[in-house]
Amino acid sequence: MSSSITNTENVWDYPRPPALEPVQDRIRVVIDNELVADSSAAMRILETSHPPVYYLPPTDVLMDRLVRAPGGSICEWKGRASYWTYQTPARSIESVAWSYPNISGRYAAIEGYFAFYPSKVDECWVGEVRASPQEGDFYGGWITPNLKGPFKGGPATLGW
Repeated sequence: MSSSITNTENVWDYPRPPALEPVQDRIRVVIDNELVADSSAAMRILETSHPPVYYLPPTDVLMDRLVRAPGGSICEWKGRASYWTYQTPARSIESVAWSYPNISGRYAAIEGYFAFYPSKVDECWVGEVRASPQEGDFYGGWITPNLKGPFKGGPATLGW
Protein backbone atom coordinates (compact mmCIF):
# COMPACT_ATOMS: atom_id res chain seq x y z
CA MET A 1 0.00 0.00 0.00
CA SER A 2 1.69 3.17 -1.19
CA SER A 3 0.66 6.79 -0.94
CA SER A 4 -1.70 7.58 -3.77
CA ILE A 5 -0.02 10.91 -4.57
CA THR A 6 3.73 10.33 -4.20
CA ASN A 7 4.21 7.74 -6.94
CA THR A 8 3.68 8.43 -10.63
CA GLU A 9 0.80 6.30 -11.88
CA ASN A 10 -0.31 5.71 -15.44
CA VAL A 11 -4.04 5.05 -15.51
CA TRP A 12 -3.49 2.67 -18.43
CA ASP A 13 -1.62 0.39 -16.02
CA TYR A 14 -4.69 0.10 -13.77
CA PRO A 15 -6.45 -3.29 -14.09
CA ARG A 16 -9.77 -4.38 -15.47
CA PRO A 17 -11.73 -5.53 -13.54
CA PRO A 18 -10.83 -2.63 -11.26
CA ALA A 19 -8.64 -2.92 -8.18
CA LEU A 20 -9.80 -1.81 -4.74
CA GLU A 21 -7.20 -0.61 -2.27
CA PRO A 22 -6.97 1.28 1.02
CA VAL A 23 -5.70 4.85 0.89
CA GLN A 24 -2.96 6.07 3.22
CA ASP A 25 -3.69 9.74 2.54
CA ARG A 26 -6.31 11.79 4.31
CA ILE A 27 -9.23 12.40 1.91
CA ARG A 28 -11.32 15.55 2.28
CA VAL A 29 -14.35 17.07 0.53
CA VAL A 30 -15.26 20.74 1.07
CA ILE A 31 -18.50 22.53 0.18
CA ASP A 32 -19.18 26.14 1.20
CA ASN A 33 -16.04 26.17 3.37
CA GLU A 34 -17.40 23.24 5.36
CA LEU A 35 -15.60 19.92 5.64
CA VAL A 36 -18.38 17.61 4.42
CA ALA A 37 -16.22 14.50 4.38
CA ASP A 38 -12.88 13.83 6.08
CA SER A 39 -11.40 10.36 6.21
CA SER A 40 -8.18 8.55 6.97
CA ALA A 41 -9.94 5.26 6.20
CA ALA A 42 -10.87 5.79 2.55
CA MET A 43 -10.61 3.23 -0.22
CA ARG A 44 -9.99 3.84 -3.89
CA ILE A 45 -11.02 2.08 -7.08
CA LEU A 46 -8.43 1.88 -9.86
CA GLU A 47 -9.76 1.01 -13.31
CA THR A 48 -8.01 1.08 -16.67
CA SER A 49 -8.06 4.57 -18.24
CA HIS A 50 -9.78 6.23 -15.24
CA PRO A 51 -8.42 8.47 -12.50
CA PRO A 52 -9.04 6.94 -9.05
CA VAL A 53 -12.43 7.22 -7.40
CA TYR A 54 -12.25 7.64 -3.62
CA TYR A 55 -14.83 6.03 -1.32
CA LEU A 56 -15.26 7.30 2.24
CA PRO A 57 -16.99 5.49 5.11
CA PRO A 58 -20.31 7.04 6.19
CA THR A 59 -18.89 7.66 9.68
CA ASP A 60 -16.53 10.20 8.04
CA VAL A 61 -19.26 12.04 6.10
CA LEU A 62 -21.68 14.71 7.38
CA MET A 63 -24.73 12.55 6.75
CA ASP A 64 -27.15 15.28 7.86
CA ARG A 65 -26.14 17.19 4.67
CA LEU A 66 -27.02 14.33 2.31
CA VAL A 67 -30.47 13.22 1.19
CA ARG A 68 -31.27 10.42 -1.25
CA ALA A 69 -31.61 11.66 -4.81
CA PRO A 70 -33.95 10.10 -7.34
CA GLY A 71 -32.62 7.58 -9.81
CA GLY A 72 -29.51 5.48 -9.80
CA SER A 73 -27.13 3.69 -12.10
CA ILE A 74 -25.60 0.27 -12.61
CA CYS A 75 -21.91 -0.58 -12.48
CA GLU A 76 -20.97 -3.87 -14.08
CA TRP A 77 -18.58 -4.54 -11.17
CA LYS A 78 -20.27 -3.06 -8.10
CA GLY A 79 -23.98 -3.25 -8.90
CA ARG A 80 -26.67 -0.62 -8.38
CA ALA A 81 -25.61 2.84 -7.17
CA SER A 82 -27.75 5.23 -5.15
CA TYR A 83 -27.25 8.98 -5.56
CA TRP A 84 -27.18 11.65 -2.88
CA THR A 85 -27.96 15.37 -2.92
CA TYR A 86 -26.13 17.86 -0.72
CA GLN A 87 -28.80 19.91 1.03
CA THR A 88 -28.58 22.90 3.37
CA PRO A 89 -30.87 25.92 3.70
CA ALA A 90 -28.37 27.90 1.61
CA ARG A 91 -27.54 25.41 -1.14
CA SER A 92 -28.56 22.22 -2.91
CA ILE A 93 -26.27 20.15 -5.16
CA GLU A 94 -28.08 17.36 -6.99
CA SER A 95 -26.38 13.96 -7.12
CA VAL A 96 -23.16 15.20 -5.53
CA ALA A 97 -22.26 11.71 -4.28
CA TRP A 98 -23.11 8.08 -4.81
CA SER A 99 -22.91 4.86 -2.83
CA TYR A 100 -23.54 1.17 -3.29
CA PRO A 101 -25.95 -0.12 -0.62
CA ASN A 102 -25.55 -3.79 -1.58
CA ILE A 103 -22.24 -5.12 -2.85
CA SER A 104 -20.89 -8.62 -2.70
CA GLY A 105 -17.62 -10.15 -3.74
CA ARG A 106 -14.38 -8.24 -4.28
CA TYR A 107 -15.89 -4.76 -3.69
CA ALA A 108 -17.83 -5.55 -0.50
CA ALA A 109 -15.41 -3.41 1.55
CA ILE A 110 -16.95 -0.21 0.11
CA GLU A 111 -20.58 -1.16 0.68
CA GLY A 112 -22.31 1.95 2.02
CA TYR A 113 -19.23 4.15 1.44
CA PHE A 114 -19.63 7.50 -0.36
CA ALA A 115 -17.88 8.75 -3.48
CA PHE A 116 -18.13 12.45 -4.38
CA TYR A 117 -18.02 14.03 -7.82
CA PRO A 118 -15.11 16.49 -7.65
CA SER A 119 -16.78 18.68 -10.29
CA LYS A 120 -19.78 19.25 -8.02
CA VAL A 121 -17.98 20.20 -4.81
CA ASP A 122 -15.77 23.18 -4.04
CA GLU A 123 -12.64 21.24 -3.10
CA CYS A 124 -11.37 17.65 -3.06
CA TRP A 125 -8.09 16.80 -1.33
CA VAL A 126 -5.84 13.76 -1.42
CA GLY A 127 -3.43 14.39 1.40
CA GLU A 128 -2.26 17.97 0.87
CA VAL A 129 -2.88 17.87 -2.89
CA ARG A 130 -6.01 19.39 -4.37
CA ALA A 131 -7.61 17.09 -6.93
CA SER A 132 -9.22 18.13 -10.21
CA PRO A 133 -12.34 16.52 -11.67
CA GLN A 134 -12.27 13.92 -14.39
CA GLU A 135 -13.89 15.35 -17.48
CA GLY A 136 -17.44 14.34 -18.26
CA ASP A 137 -18.91 13.50 -14.82
CA PHE A 138 -19.78 9.96 -15.84
CA TYR A 139 -17.00 8.29 -13.84
CA GLY A 140 -16.24 10.82 -11.07
CA GLY A 141 -12.47 10.31 -10.93
CA TRP A 142 -10.10 12.56 -9.00
CA ILE A 143 -7.06 13.78 -10.96
CA THR A 144 -3.87 14.53 -9.02
CA PRO A 145 -0.57 15.74 -10.54
CA ASN A 146 1.06 12.29 -10.26
CA LEU A 147 -1.38 10.72 -12.74
CA LYS A 148 -0.64 10.14 -16.40
CA GLY A 149 -3.42 9.80 -18.96
CA PRO A 150 -5.10 10.25 -21.29
CA PHE A 151 -8.21 9.80 -19.16
CA LYS A 152 -11.49 8.34 -20.29
CA GLY A 153 -14.55 10.53 -19.71
CA GLY A 154 -14.37 13.46 -22.11
CA PRO A 155 -16.18 13.78 -25.43
CA ALA A 156 -15.51 10.89 -27.83
CA THR A 157 -13.86 8.72 -25.14
CA LEU A 158 -16.79 6.56 -24.01
CA GLY A 159 -16.00 3.95 -26.65
CA TRP A 160 -12.37 3.44 -25.67
